[in-house]
Amino acid sequence: MSAHEAVPVSLAEIARIAGVGRAAVSNWRRRHDSFPTRIGGTDVSPQFSLSDVEQWLQNNGKLRGIGGRELLWPRFEALGSRNESGLAIAETARRMHSPKARTAPPELSAQARDLVSEAARVGRKEGPREVFEFLLQRWLETHVRQLSTTPPPLAALMARIALAVRLGPARDGLTLLDPACGTGHLAAAAVQEYDRPGLEILACERDTALAALAAGRFAFLAEDHDIRTRVESADALRDDPFAGSKADIALCNPPFNDRDWGYAELATDQRWTHGLPPRTEPELAWVQHLLSHLEPGGAAVIVLPPAVASRKAGRRIRGSLLRTGALRAIVSLPPGSAQPHSVSLQLWVLRAAPDGSAAAPPSQDALLVDATRFARPGTREPSPAWDSLGSYVLSALTALDQPDQEPPQSAVRVPLLDLLDDEVDVTPGRYTMPTAEPSRAELAGKWDEFESLLTDLMDHTRRLSALDFEAGTPQTTTTVGDLVKAGALTLRAGQQPQESAAPVSGAAVPFLTIADLLHDGTPGGTVPSGSAPAMAEEGDVVVAGVARAFKAWVHQGPPTALGPQLYILRVDAEKLEPYFLAGCLCAPANGRQAGTHASSSSRVDIRRLQVLQLPLERQTVYAETFRRLRTFDELLATAGGSGKGLVSDMTDRLAAGGLPA
Repeated sequence: MSAHEAVPVSLAEIARIAGVGRAAVSNWRRRHDSFPTRIGGTDVSPQFSLSDVEQWLQNNGKLRGIGGRELLWPRFEALGSRNESGLAIAETARRMHSPKARTAPPELSAQARDLVSEAARVGRKEGPREVFEFLLQRWLETHVRQLSTTPPPLAALMARIALAVRLGPARDGLTLLDPACGTGHLAAAAVQEYDRPGLEILACERDTALAALAAGRFAFLAEDHDIRTRVESADALRDDPFAGSKADIALCNPPFNDRDWGYAELATDQRWTHGLPPRTEPELAWVQHLLSHLEPGGAAVIVLPPAVASRKAGRRIRGSLLRTGALRAIVSLPPGSAQPHSVSLQLWVLRAAPDGSAAAPPSQDALLVDATRFARPGTREPSPAWDSLGSYVLSALTALDQPDQEPPQSAVRVPLLDLLDDEVDVTPGRYTMPTAEPSRAELAGKWDEFESLLTDLMDHTRRLSALDFEAGTPQTTTTVGDLVKAGALTLRAGQQPQESAAPVSGAAVPFLTIADLLHDGTPGGTVPSGSAPAMAEEGDVVVAGVARAFKAWVHQGPPTALGPQLYILRVDAEKLEPYFLAGCLCAPANGRQAGTHASSSSRVDIRRLQVLQLPLERQTVYAETFRRLRTFDELLATAGGSGKGLVSDMTDRLAAGGLPA
């Protein structure tokens, strides 16, 4: 264990190794005199020797069921250099694919080479792909401030757009280009979206560690898909390794605001058919680089900051892209779609002119799509409603080559004459129209619906207000923890599925998080069922274990994966009634008593929540009232939203002079 001795680990890292919460580790440290002494850090953030911690966990039975990969990561992190740890993880992937390989990149130290050999042995024991995915994800999380990755939902959307917009029949053997591939998120998404054999991937990345990790990722993808890959470590603008190669589709999330992109040495480059990009417009260099590699009719999708659509320096190139029909559509994304998360990034959809003398002339309009309304406000970390966003964008783009089809709301086909002015500003928000005012018939229908809601509310009001709460002896209660021990229910905690470097089996299922509950309660995304450690089935009681979103309910509908701080309680039907249990648990006073701190961001200790002790037949009576109370709450919220909508619509009509003279 000598290789471990100098490796420091924090309390949080020990918790991850042992698969428990940090509070549990702090408890072990207080209760056990044998717990390792700290070797560094501070009293508030102590650090311990990995070898001592591993030995203590082993001696105390805390490592049962824990894989060796958890013990590997602190040693990779201890290498210090982002570049060396990334190259070491990539070399681990290569060793797992080729067990007889012995040579290692010269950049790796002796310590890193020893670690690679050990990691490869762990991978061959626990699963090469699983170990690589784990190490890659931890590396990305550790260096998140230094890296800009494309979120998987955005990568999947970009791949779908490129495949849909490309001209020509579907066929086997397409070629994909990503000239700034990072660790391969975009190409990995395209592999999942392309349902035919023979995909060829041409990927380039100037960061050697990222390029090596992408190559490792693609090697695992090739085990399940008929793909050919070529990954080069180079600066695609200055030294294009694929010069002369053509691609059917191209995807790119290039570096933003990179003033040192090669303006001086590339002034006469043949790629600039739409004009030499100004020094301050590197993104337009990437746009033209992609177009230069497209086959006739090929499509490209690129992520760009919104300023590229309106900056004065780039208006000449934007005008040329529009006149030639190369720039077909621009989609404004909601904030939070990718880094930087505070900015409403854009997708530019490009297409090369089709081949042949009979090719259609360049289009006389461009499609501008404002999808910013799919933001999900009220969350600490903004994230779009990906399913709704993807469906909307793909639906809007179907109007691209169908002049007779009317684009959906917040999408508009703009004639080039309106775009080619002095500014050539192609920001979608400048051209998309607000929702039309409701008609007289629509307003009347909304008032009828509101009146029906009020009638239902009054019915529930009469029934609930008639309940007689008699004073008497306090009822006996028990806790969720005691019910678990008694076998009356089982408790499972939700988790965040790890981002996978390779496909995970299982159909897509809804994924619910605390952020979703704070927004509108609707699952904001999907995950493969095989990657979901906690699935709520119909009839399960779900509890949100955080004070600001505390609630409990009986799950209805399809199986749903749960994220962190959400819990599943599955009852024994002969001992507990689900609606009775959910009603007891969701009492606000119950949540306050079980909270760990006074702040709204504190956790709620699920095991401490109180439940009335009643026979099953009495539980049924309580359950019916709890159900009615919940229905009343839902009606109240619906009526409130409907009423606010009516106020807004009526105000618009009045302000427009809608009253008769």
